[in-house]
Amino acid sequence: MTDLPPKTALPAPAVSPAGTTAEGEAEAKPEVGVGPWEGEWPVGEHWDPDLLRDGDRRNVVDQYRYWKHEAIVADLDSKRHDFHIAIENWQHDLNIGTVVRTANAFLAKEVHIIGRRRWNRRGAMVTDRYQHVRHHPTVEEFVQWAEGEGLAVIGIDIFPDSVPLETYDLPKNCVLVFGQEGPGLTPEVHDAAVATLSIEQFGSTRSMNAASAAAIAMHAWVRRHVFQQPVA
Repeated sequence: MTDLPPKTALPAPAVSPAGTTAEGEAEAKPEVGVGPWEGEWPVGEHWDPDLLRDGDRRNVVDQYRYWKHEAIVADLDSKRHDFHIAIENWQHDLNIGTVVRTANAFLAKEVHIIGRRRWNRRGAMVTDRYQHVRHHPTVEEFVQWAEGEGLAVIGIDIFPDSVPLETYDLPKNCVLVFGQEGPGLTPEVHDAAVATLSIEQFGSTRSMNAASAAAIAMHAWVRRHVFQQPVA
């Protein structure tokens, strides 16, 4: 398929602290995305005629402007990475949406919700439409699935037996598991993990939130297996 460059949205006018533009005009809200396609429409099954006609205001990179939703997912599926992300959801954790959004950014294979099926999607910013999300009602069911897929279960938390993420050689085929905000990983996940990794900290707080830890761990996998950076 041939991708034509999308029309770029114009920048919003400079706004003063008082809520007016530098010229004293009333503040105009900046538009997100791009407007209707200008000129002759491109040809291809991946183009969405409604978006070409009305504009594309979705939170997608320029490469996918005006593409059909299913075409975007299919293209992402063709190049997803080999790591998975899992997060325990026993108390309706507000971090899950942000974890899903970050997993989409790093192109994780799948996100796995362990525990309650319902999760707070606000932080996902609609990226869950492009990211495969699988539910496992129990830790046992999740571990059985991971073993069947040949994935190493890697916990991320602070335990007496945790080893530093910074010096651990993450396996290419793995699932990185995060616990609830507060209690952290359950003992069941800790026992099932082939290793539990901690993230080095230097301030006064004992821990960081799960969404931040997930972003750091995913980036560590990308550095190791996409950019081929050796561990220390």
